[in-house]
Amino acid sequence: MVTAITHASASIFRPCASKSRFLNGSSVSFTQMRSHSYTSSFKVQARKAEWLPGLDSPDYLTGSLAGDNGFDPLGLAEDPESLRWFVQGELVNGRWAMLGVAGMLLPQILTKLGLFNIPEWFDAGKEQYFASSSTLLVIEFLLFNYVEIRRLQDIKNPGSVNQDPIFKQYSLAPNEVGYPGGVFNPLNLEPTLELKEKEIANGRVAMLAFLGLVTQYNVTGKGPFENLLQHISDPWHNSIVQKLSAY
Repeated sequence: MVTAITHASASIFRPCASKSRFLNGSSVSFTQMRSHSYTSSFKVQARKAEWLPGLDSPDYLTGSLAGDNGFDPLGLAEDPESLRWFVQGELVNGRWAMLGVAGMLLPQILTKLGLFNIPEWFDAGKEQYFASSSTLLVIEFLLFNYVEIRRLQDIKNPGSVNQDPIFKQYSLAPNEVGYPGGVFNPLNLEPTLELKEKEIANGRVAMLAFLGLVTQYNVTGKGPFENLLQHISDPWHNSIVQKLSAY
């Protein structure tokens, strides 16, 4: 009869039986002589949030996305399906904000330098165009609605809108969602992680800048470049401190 004693840990068994008993046909009993327990342990270290030292990044933010600094106080990125839309939404809004801020600054700078005579961004709606403001608003709404629907289709089914529905001779090569390339990439830049990081960072700054420019106009009634010139001419009396103290 053979008796074996086992444990969860790895063990080494040695036969313990005298030669005489073995030769006499006696039963052999295997006894555990020595046992070695091997314990393996590991510690899961949460990824540190880059936006504020000392905080941990949420588990669902792994750092794989461009611009992922572990900042999500509202938990908007917790749902993967919603995250896909939020990523594209932030990217497109950042691009529009960069264009918008440039459209606010450049006309005023060029006008102040005497190169052009372009109205301020807050007076642009007062100008006369080929159609009334309400007509332009309807046209803009229809165009944006068409573009946004196709963009949504591309998010749900990548590559499904690469072919122009009207001009069949125009199409885009297979691409990553949000980075169509072709005519939308005149400099032919590769969408590397480094460039994605720079674009999303500048887009976030532009969104904050746009909000700041709108707020600044509502407080001072002037454009950003004119405010800057006033501040440079007299920094101690033309600053945010004086404006806030007036309230």
